[in-house]
Amino acid sequence: MMLCVSTFPDLGQKLPLPLAIVRFYLYLTARLSKIISIAMIRTIIADNHSLFRAGVIRLLRDVKTIDVVGEADTGEEAVDLVRVLNPHVVSLEITMPGMGGLEAARRILKSKSHTSRTHVVMLTSAWVHPFPNHSLRVGACGFVSKRAAPEEVVAAIKCAYTGKRFVSADIAERLAFQSLDQSDLSPFDQLSGREMQITLMLVNCQCVGDISTNLHLSPKTVNSYRYRIFDKLQVSSDVELAMLAVRYGMVNPALITT
Repeated sequence: MMLCVSTFPDLGQKLPLPLAIVRFYLYLTARLSKIISIAMIRTIIADNHSLFRAGVIRLLRDVKTIDVVGEADTGEEAVDLVRVLNPHVVSLEITMPGMGGLEAARRILKSKSHTSRTHVVMLTSAWVHPFPNHSLRVGACGFVSKRAAPEEVVAAIKCAYTGKRFVSADIAERLAFQSLDQSDLSPFDQLSGREMQITLMLVNCQCVGDISTNLHLSPKTVNSYRYRIFDKLQVSSDVELAMLAVRYGMVNPALITT
């Protein structure tokens, strides 16, 4: 007597038991593969420090639910990759050369060229106030300092994938204390997102022409922002601006060239 198994979806007919088991196994494998591929979090890592970027990619490749689909070392490259690869999450370093992470985040989150929304996580060395606030205002789902534990990087990407916010423990503690101690507020808090990005570019020794090119603004507009920044921060030159940025920990003085 030939044993038979009931028809499974897509099998189409009753089959002898051994063959039916093989077919059913292949059917389940195919379905599970589809489920796993759907659940994978497609991620881009953008950071201008290649050694750090390689370390993060290696970390994430050991996480079964995260698929690193691309990497970039400038804000411009990150924006272009997001447009082409349409990832679920992109990780950005604020201090990347060119337009930088804040402007890249703004463009990615406002872009309508991809069909599904890409979420942004800031994974950055620029962790002092007011960078966390500015990043979250731009629309980033996560903010993680490079001093955070590896598991926090993974958690931030998973939270961003679901649209939830994540702030690493060291940053959350700082934000909590700053909300209690108003005297610890930075004068840079009063800058808009665009003004903050131009400030970063100025203190990193980018000239008005370069800023104009990177941000797609006219030199006249960049200069208008520049003088508005000077007025808000009560400084009169790029040198004074750089000194104020160093004072509030926004830039490493060793990286400022003369």
